[in-house]
Amino acid sequence: MTYLSRVRINPLRAESRRLLANPRALHGAVQGGLPGASDERVLWRLDADDPRRPHLVVLTRSRPDWTHVVERAGWPDADGEHALVRDYTPLLDRIAVGQEYAFRLTANPVQNTIDPVKPTPRQARRLAELPPDRKPRGFRLAHRTAAAQLNWFLTRTARWGFEVPAARTDPTAPGLPGPAGPTGLPDLANPADPSDPSDRASAAVGGTPAPRTTIAHEVRITARHRHSFRKGGRNGGQASPADQAGGADQAGRGGSGGKGGRGTQVTFHSATFEGHLRVTDPEALTAHLLGGIGPAKAYGCGLLTLAPLPAAR
Repeated sequence: MTYLSRVRINPLRAESRRLLANPRALHGAVQGGLPGASDERVLWRLDADDPRRPHLVVLTRSRPDWTHVVERAGWPDADGEHALVRDYTPLLDRIAVGQEYAFRLTANPVQNTIDPVKPTPRQARRLAELPPDRKPRGFRLAHRTAAAQLNWFLTRTARWGFEVPAARTDPTAPGLPGPAGPTGLPDLANPADPSDPSDRASAAVGGTPAPRTTIAHEVRITARHRHSFRKGGRNGGQASPADQAGGADQAGRGGSGGKGGRGTQVTFHSATFEGHLRVTDPEALTAHLLGGIGPAKAYGCGLLTLAPLPAAR
C-alpha cells in the first residue's frame, strides 16, 4: 500500500523553525514517522505557499505516524485534523491515457557535464587526481535561471508519462512580443541561455543544450530557493532561500568537511512547478509518482502530486 500524508506545521515554534531551516533535519523527522528501523525511501515536500500555514507532504509505502511532528512542530491542542493520511492506491488505479490533472512538483533541475566551466574546489581536486587515461565522471550543474528550469521541465515530461497542454490564452497582438514564437516550436536559433552556467558548460565541451521552447504552456514556477546547510559534524546548519538567484537544485557539495567537526557543506537549488498535465503513459507516470523525479529526493525534491482540475468558471 502507498500513503499520502499532509501535516500541518506551526512556523512559530522553536522545533518547527529548526526543521523549516534545514532540509536534512526535516528529512530526519520524516523518517521518524515510519515504524521500526525502516530503510524505506520516502518522498516528501514542504508546501509553504502560505508561510504562516506551511504543510509537510509525504509519500510512504507503509502507514506512518506523525504524532512526534504534531507534538513538537504543530498545533497539538488546536481543532482540526493535524495529520491527514490517505491511501494513495485509488488514485493510482484511476490513472488512464487522456486524463487531466492539476499538479505540483518541487524538483532539482540539473545537467551533467564532465568539464565544468568553474569547478568547485572539490570538483577541481577530483579532476586533478584523475589518471590521464580515464574519463571523469559527470558533475551535476544546477539550472539557475527560471527559463532554464522551465525548459528542463518541459523537455522531460514525455519520459515522465505526461504532457503539459499549451496555454489557453488568446494569441499575442501583431507586433507585440509574446511567449509563443511564430510556429510554437522549439527556438533552434537561440537554444542556450548565456546567463545559465550549465548552458555555458555544455557549450564549452561541444555539447548542445536542449532547445528553448517558445510556446506558452499550462505551467509556472511558483517558488525558487537556494538551500545551504552542513551534513554531518556537530552543527545542524541552516538553509537560506535566495530571493533572486535561487532555482535549480544542484545537490552540489563544497567544503572539505570534518574541520572542527563542522561536516560537509551541502548547497542545492529547488524550483516548484505548478500547472496542468495530460496523461500520455499511465505506467511511466505511476512509476514517477511513486519513485520521484530528479535528484535530491532526501532533501524534499522529486515528489509529484496530482489534484482534480479546478472547475471552469
